[in-house]
Amino acid sequence: MAKLALTVVMLLCLHAGTAATVTKSADAGDTLTSRQRFHARMSAVAKSSATTMEFKHRLRVCNAYPGSVPVDIFHGKHKLTDTPLEYKSCREFTPPVRAGDKLQFKMARLSAGSFAVSDLPNNDALLVLVIYRHDTMSTAVAFESHVFANLINAQVAVLDTYKGHAKAALRIQDDSSAKTSRSEELRYDSVVALNPGIFEVAMQGEDGELKARQQFVALNRESYVVIRCGVEAQDGAAYKEELIVFPQSDSKVFRAAASPSARAPAALAAALAAGLRPREPS
Repeated sequence: MAKLALTVVMLLCLHAGTAATVTKSADAGDTLTSRQRFHARMSAVAKSSATTMEFKHRLRVCNAYPGSVPVDIFHGKHKLTDTPLEYKSCREFTPPVRAGDKLQFKMARLSAGSFAVSDLPNNDALLVLVIYRHDTMSTAVAFESHVFANLINAQVAVLDTYKGHAKAALRIQDDSSAKTSRSEELRYDSVVALNPGIFEVAMQGEDGELKARQQFVALNRESYVVIRCGVEAQDGAAYKEELIVFPQSDSKVFRAAASPSARAPAALAAALAAGLRPREPS
């Protein structure tokens, strides 16, 4: 509707300018003044259009690269990180990210890799970027990215950045304090919508052993990542399988907003059509 209204305004300005030029063509001075007014109106419309099309694109970066050296992030020449981003941590930034921008990642002042922002939606959005280990043989990095849509429900992007032979499955289940005992699989490289609630994310190995468990509070209109991380390095230190859940929402906020209907049993997760995009460093 905003675009349609803007088009109508532009047409009205064009018609008004044309009419003024025709009716006052006998007076060159008046005609010039009319044209100036026309260009001024068109300039104002252009500025209004630019303001209307300004969207807020937030950037969230998660460090799933196993290691003791934290990561610094640069947007062009501007350093985004006040302090380096530690392994298994995430942070949100609000630079004016646009398609074509390049994000540079450094470890101990040395370049680790860069990520080129491709397409961004024409609406407010959250871009999630995860840096992780490319393989078990080298120290090269790789990236996963996802742009979250604007939904009322909580959304969860599920990633497997672990490098090694071990396999593990993720499940989301009701918290141990809940009256219900629902449980559903969280498939890697997928995005799901969740009803608000207090849950647990559990990681289970092929042998049935519980590898990790973490509480997960889902709130409406929030976007989350659940990441399996670690590496079975061929050279250097190995890092066990672990979970990253971000952000860590406050359970008190959910309890304060919850109603009896919100606690009613329902399907835990609904798959979304959106997918995740693996990216090699540029």
